[in-house]
Amino acid sequence: MNILHHVKNRLAIACLLFSSTMWGLIWYPIRVLENAGMSAVWSSLVMYFAAGLFAVTLLWRHAHLLTKHAGDLLLLATAAGIANIAFLEALTKGEVMRVMLLFYLSPLWTVLLGRWWLNERLTVPAMVMLVIAMSGSMIMLWNVNMGWPWPHGLADWLALTASVAFSVNNVQTRKLASVPMGLKTGVVWWGVVIISLLVLLWQQSTLPDVSISVWAGAWLLGWLGIVAMTIAVLYGVASMPVYRSAVIMLFELVVAAIAAWLLTDEVMSLQEWLGGSLILLAAYGVAHTEMKNEQ
Repeated sequence: MNILHHVKNRLAIACLLFSSTMWGLIWYPIRVLENAGMSAVWSSLVMYFAAGLFAVTLLWRHAHLLTKHAGDLLLLATAAGIANIAFLEALTKGEVMRVMLLFYLSPLWTVLLGRWWLNERLTVPAMVMLVIAMSGSMIMLWNVNMGWPWPHGLADWLALTASVAFSVNNVQTRKLASVPMGLKTGVVWWGVVIISLLVLLWQQSTLPDVSISVWAGAWLLGWLGIVAMTIAVLYGVASMPVYRSAVIMLFELVVAAIAAWLLTDEVMSLQEWLGGSLILLAAYGVAHTEMKNEQ
């Protein structure tokens, strides 16, 4: 029994590391598709439509739950769509690590929204982590010329929007604890599809004039990337306490930092590293707080 548990634990860790690695690298194929003529929004549409096809049967089977929780699932789909599209757009327009670190403010927004929406207790350690994270974000966003810690450009705004939207996604996932995870995953995938379509209509975007290989690349990224990452992270998260999975998934930042160093000429300033370190410390602190709460 102990051997079986050990094997399952190893597999769960491997799944989380795989998913974190994929998310840490997702910016690169998205940029390749963008350079080939397919924007991040079009890539999102194709990728998540490909993934969403896997969930059609599941959504049909649980149609009664879709009706019962219509409002909450709609909010989940909307938040997930905004989070994914804003995040991928930010990665094509800004510096990889800066976007990643600003996005990692999401655990702190989740703490605040959990207190507001779910009446979860806001502990002293959580408030301390919130102050640390906000200090980190102010250091990262500080502009000597402007004299105020404010987003510098579109990429910063998109990263922060993705961060807040992802925290709404997380809180809604907690609120819908009684709904099967597979159903929520299908709703998230189709939420990205719908929001992508709305953004493309708003942009009055025309069909990308790209080769079949570019369309196929985006489709395969959905099938082999999004689906595989989702299955891996769901198995990993379901197989261990939340605090452990949250810490392991910080590996995404390590992968992103190494990949950005090897594949781009982007260089983060000392100010950005200092602010980012505080955000990372706060994200770890939230996970550690979760551990104490579970114990």
